[in-house]
Amino acid sequence: LTRCGLFVPLDKAKHPEKPGFDAAPNFSAWQAAGAQALVVGRVSREGARLKAEFRLWDITAGQQAVGQQYFTDPNAWRRVGHLISDAVFSKVTGEKGFFDTRIVYVDESGPKERRKKRLAIIDQDGANFKALSTADDMALTPRFSPSSQEIAYMSFSGNSEPRVYVVDINGGKREAVGNFPGMSFSPRFSPDGNSIVMSLQQGGNSNLYVMDLNSRQTRRLTNTAAIDTGPSFSPDGRQIVFESDRGGGQQVYVMGADGSGQRRISFGEGRYGTPVWSPRGDYIAFTKQRGGGFAIGIMKPDGSGERILTEGYHNEGPTWAPNGRYLMYFSDPGGQGGPKLTMVDITGRVKVPVPTPGYASDPAWSPLLGETQ
Repeated sequence: LTRCGLFVPLDKAKHPEKPGFDAAPNFSAWQAAGAQALVVGRVSREGARLKAEFRLWDITAGQQAVGQQYFTDPNAWRRVGHLISDAVFSKVTGEKGFFDTRIVYVDESGPKERRKKRLAIIDQDGANFKALSTADDMALTPRFSPSSQEIAYMSFSGNSEPRVYVVDINGGKREAVGNFPGMSFSPRFSPDGNSIVMSLQQGGNSNLYVMDLNSRQTRRLTNTAAIDTGPSFSPDGRQIVFESDRGGGQQVYVMGADGSGQRRISFGEGRYGTPVWSPRGDYIAFTKQRGGGFAIGIMKPDGSGERILTEGYHNEGPTWAPNGRYLMYFSDPGGQGGPKLTMVDITGRVKVPVPTPGYASDPAWSPLLGETQ
């Protein structure tokens, strides 16, 4: 809860009592101490299972706000902590939580000139690292399915052309999405998880295509001599935001999901790329390059209200939390170091590092685990 920037723990020295679990706290004493909410809990064994309970007390209202209990395998204790955090966050803020989620990203190792890149997955706070591919595959731009435990990504597998693959996180099954002439890259799922929009490069330019994952039928969406890439669906599936240099410089465009009504929405100074639509539909995040630096920002879907959240030597690749109120991106300080992951809220005031075992880039945030199959 502290990581999200909205909760400030009360100094333990100011606690007026040690609250029990079964009895209501002394509301007036806690209010006098400056507390607005109080969480109490207990953990016990029930045979081979772990039983975790908690209560959230609303100090101002003088009543219980929510209370739940969980039975789980003892090895899943961290996930129970995330579920409790989500319940508290949702009740206090009125918005969906984001703690019970995972991040898939590119785990980088080796010297900068010969960097090896493989897929890896962690909890949103950096715990439970697991490699999903070998360094020989050279994985890039992983993206979570919104409806299943699948990831789409681009890979240089062996000596073949770069291809878009879909891999099942739990089963490990991997398959290529089509066998196209030229390079396929920048995949992203539709909101229902039934389609993938991606770039196909043929010759010197690339255009956007959408593929139905059930029928494997492909439809072309753009047809220009420019480089169109980085597509991302709106949460209702009706529109797609993408980047293109068709106007002479890299900018952000929006079109209908069928390719109609293509229009530019970014007009600020610099080059815009890696656009991604918020799950709430209210903002589009982007990377902006100007003056030798990189910035992560957000704008409204019509291009208005542009706001920079963070700037640095190399910041890139924003991805949204499922509640649309936090972003994760990777930043590289330059020199002999490497990229790291950081979480930032949409105000830009909350900025929290995400620990990883090695260098990390191209993060993609999962939906809440309870909302996928």
